[in-house]
This record gives sequence, C-alpha cells and structure tokens, in this order.
Amino acid sequence: MLNPSEVSAGDNVEFTPHELDRQAKFYVAGHRGLVGSAIMRRLESAGFTNLVGRSSSELDLKDRQAVFAFFEEQQPRYVVLAAAKVGGILANNTYPVDFLSDNLQIQVNVLDAALAHNVERLLFLGSSCIYPKAAEQPIRESSLLTGHLEPTNDAYAIAKIAGITQVQAIRRQYGLPWISAMPTNLYGPGDNFSPEGSHVLPAMIRRYDEAAAAGAPEVTNWGTGAPRREFLHVDDMADACLHLLENYDGPDQVNVGTGTDVSIRELAEMVAGAVGYNGDMSWDTSKPDGTPQKLLDVSKLTASGWTASIALEKGIAETVDWFRNNAHVLRS
Repeated sequence: MLNPSEVSAGDNVEFTPHELDRQAKFYVAGHRGLVGSAIMRRLESAGFTNLVGRSSSELDLKDRQAVFAFFEEQQPRYVVLAAAKVGGILANNTYPVDFLSDNLQIQVNVLDAALAHNVERLLFLGSSCIYPKAAEQPIRESSLLTGHLEPTNDAYAIAKIAGITQVQAIRRQYGLPWISAMPTNLYGPGDNFSPEGSHVLPAMIRRYDEAAAAGAPEVTNWGTGAPRREFLHVDDMADACLHLLENYDGPDQVNVGTGTDVSIRELAEMVAGAVGYNGDMSWDTSKPDGTPQKLLDVSKLTASGWTASIALEKGIAETVDWFRNNAHVLRS
C-alpha cells in the first residue's frame, strides 16, 4: 500500500490503472445520497465485498477529529468522496455560506484523513458548475479557471474547485494516484425532490406529477425555458466512477456526461409526458435561468473506453416510477 511518508515532495505519480481488489475495504463517503447510493449499488454488482459507509448521524464529516478517528479505525484502501451539501439554484443562491463552508470542511477533512491513513486510490467528485459561465461549448476540462463563475452557485463551485486543487496538490507533493471527476446534471433513484432544495429535473417531476394528480390546468416553470442542459442518469455516473478508478490516472479532472443536451422547455415536455400531464405550461421569466448552456466535452472519458447507456426519456420514466413508489418516505 502506498505510504505518503515515503514519498518526497515533487515526485511524479507512477501508477498504472488496473482492476481494483474486490476484497479490499472501500469507503464511499455520502453513501446514502443520490450519487453515493448508486456507487454502492454498482460496487456491489461488481463483486466488492468489503464496502463501508456511514450516515451523517453516524459520522459528521465536518467534525475533523471524528473523521480522522474513523479512518484510523477502518483503514480503507479505496475511497470515493461523494459526500457534499447540494441543492438547486434557489438553495445555492439563498445559502451560499452554507454551501461554501460545509463543503470545504467535508472535503478537507476527508482528503487529509485519507492522506494520513495511506489511502491508495481515491476519486473526488465535483460538479460541472466549476466551469466559467461563459465557457465555450462543449466545455473542455481545460476551461477550468478561465473566466467568471455563474453567480447563483459560485460558492459551491469554489468549494469544488478547492477539492480538485487539493487532489492535484496531493498528486504533486506525495505522488498518489488520486483523481477527480466532474459530472453533469445528475438524476435518478434517491434524488432530492423537495420543493426548496431540489435540482431542476426532480423539481419538475414532483411539480408535474402533483399537477397531473390534482387535474391542474396549468404548471408554471422557472425562467424562460431556453437554457440548455445535459442530464446523466446516476447509475451511468456510478458505472463511470468505477471505470475511471480502473482505467484512468492523471492530474486533470475528467468530465462525465452524455455529450448531448436539451432545452429546459424540452425537458418539461418530456416530464409532462412521463407523468401523463396534459395541461398547459407557462414560464415565470422573473426567475433566473442560470447559465445559458452547460454541455460537457466528454471526449477524454470516451477515449478511455466509456459512454453513457441510459437514454434520457427512459431514465425520466424510471425516475418517475421510483418517485411515485417512494413518495411516502421522501423529504417534503
């Protein structure tokens, strides 16, 4: 197992990606969240037998002493850092301090503890919001730090950029083969469907499903409907994570997405069809649109041998079914 204390500053990473040991201890931070739970499912299906997860009530990742004690006790060989405070435009714009402070604390504590306890392979998960608002489309990994961020979620983006930088710094200083991945907009089973904290797709699913059930004549959506967004099913994201851990090594973050996008208006039409809503839709243009377009260049990921497999319409239909089957236990 790699030992940071035996690596001098400035050494290059010497590592050839390979199949991970299915019996090794594997910690997924944030294992009950949208991404973390999907990663746990994927690892289980791939034959990993020593998976570790802790809920926020069992381990507060903002508590540095508790995080170090956990790593001391468990000594995981592999780590995926999927834990984060997340939310949509409204939540990010309303509580920027929380999104900055909480995520910085989580990241620094987990990454420092992983370094101190000799974690061999680590994947840090960020977000496509790290890229400049006016970045050339599709967005390449090299666009990072080349322009101003989208103001409605800049605090969250800064925290994620800090995480990428810390991973890169650990590679440079300690020679450890840690990597970062930047997913596009994710959706699927386990998502947050709450009206105040959800992202655009789960928010739409809830809004249109409730409208269909109530026979509402009209549904009002935020913004103009013109912005274009890329959506990736969380099960595809989980599959990409395992693929990257076993097939990629490098200092640059890797974009994870489908390489295609739709307008928010088109998305609303898909959701309406999936839930069986036949009423009218309107657009509240007083609400922010956010970035006009956010489509990732996924050529690096594609070159490594991975592409998404779940079509958006199929994924939305499956997510609607999951939402309806679990509505009684979802966050309100």
